[in-house]
Amino acid sequence: MPIDPADLITPDTPEQLADRMGIELLKLSHDEVVGRMPVAGNRQPFGLLHGGASAVLAETLGSTMSALHALPERFPVGLELACTHHRSATEGFVTGVARPLHVGRTTSTTEIVITDEQGRRTCTAKLTCLHRDTKPEV
Repeated sequence: MPIDPADLITPDTPEQLADRMGIELLKLSHDEVVGRMPVAGNRQPFGLLHGGASAVLAETLGSTMSALHALPERFPVGLELACTHHRSATEGFVTGVARPLHVGRTTSTTEIVITDEQGRRTCTAKLTCLHRDTKPEV
C-alpha cells in the first residue's frame, strides 16, 4: 500500500542538493507532486536557467512521486532521466508538476513539466525509478 503523503519523511540533514537549489515542495499527492525553484542562483554563465538545474528539479519531484508509491516497503533510485529544454527562463521561479505515467511494484515512470511564471513550458522530463527493497533479503 502506498505511503500517505502526510507521512512522507524527508531527511533533515545538511548539504542536501534540493536545499542548495532552493527547491520547495508545494503539493504532495499520489497523483501529483508540485515544486518550485528560483532561477536566481541556478543560472548558467549567459544568465539563463541552467539545464542541469531543471534536471535537478525534475528528478527531485519525480523521485518524490516514486517514494509516495514505493515506501515504506521499497525506496526509489533513479534509473533514467531524460530532459527536453524548450525555452529559457531568466528570472523569478520555475514550477514543476510531476505526474505518474506508470507505477509498478519494481519500477515507476513519471513525467515532469516545468513552466516559467508566465505558464510557458521550459522543460519536459521523464524519470524512471527502480524500487529497491528497504529490508535486506534473508
